[in-house]
Amino acid sequence: MSGLFYIFHGDDRHAQRETLTEIKSRIGDASMVDLNTTLFSGRDVSLSALQHACNSVPFLAKKRLVIVEDLLVNDPVFLDELLLFLPRLPDSARLVLIESKPLNSSHPALILAIEEESGFVRLFEKPKGARLEQWIRQHVAKGGGAISPRAVHLLAINVGSNLVLMDCEIEKLILYKSGETIEPEDVTLLCTYVAEASIFSLVDALSERNGRIAARILNEKFEEGSDPSFLFGMFIRQFRLLIQAKEMALQGSNPAEVASKLKIHSYVAGKVFHQSQNFSQSQLQEVYMHLLEIDVDVKTGKTDLTTALSLVVAGVTG
Repeated sequence: MSGLFYIFHGDDRHAQRETLTEIKSRIGDASMVDLNTTLFSGRDVSLSALQHACNSVPFLAKKRLVIVEDLLVNDPVFLDELLLFLPRLPDSARLVLIESKPLNSSHPALILAIEEESGFVRLFEKPKGARLEQWIRQHVAKGGGAISPRAVHLLAINVGSNLVLMDCEIEKLILYKSGETIEPEDVTLLCTYVAEASIFSLVDALSERNGRIAARILNEKFEEGSDPSFLFGMFIRQFRLLIQAKEMALQGSNPAEVASKLKIHSYVAGKVFHQSQNFSQSQLQEVYMHLLEIDVDVKTGKTDLTTALSLVVAGVTG
């Protein structure tokens, strides 16, 4: 009997890692599994090294786990030789090929894996829309918590398909609520991305020179108990992003290019790209320099952040 092999492909690396953890738990004791695990990068692994790892006798265990990341997308020529080796995979081996991009359905490796009893293929795609909201509900329940539909929707909109971050935010919310239902106000209070959304609303009001709305949003954040230092840090970050997005827009870049170059979420990139159009470069730089001056004044005891932030809002909209 030959060993088992798996092909995990697609952009949901978080779910791939979770499934790999499940495989490890079925193999045996965690410490012994780690001792008998070999990880390769598809960029530089050789067939001989891969065969040697798979053929090696497990040390004080029944199974050996061999993981290769992005082999098929980096070296398609490798595939023909690999296909010849898979039927001879020893029973003691578990070979997992993890591909960060979806493979074509006509890919011969997929066909082989489906035809052979010992092969398993699974496509992992990041959940979106209704699937993402279902994912949130399931993971909250798995963690022993409960969440309202509006809170689910708020998380989905503001965190998106970054499942690693979503997992962290869910864990934080479950611990905070201690068995009680997670509500939208909890998400707003604890989750950085949702706090960022409030900053977007505040900057929208500033760009429209609407002092009344800007002051209301800022006061709401203070009343919610938001840390002025955190809000100030968000202010500085936001106007730094606005300046960068403005410069890129003037050079002909689009929101997708802004997201890629600045390494920020596509939602954030879209917001800062469009918000930057409502300010001139000189206005953005003036606000940013004023924020830096406030930072010095606060650190030297000349002012407090709550008053300083209120004055910034009044100054921009006045």
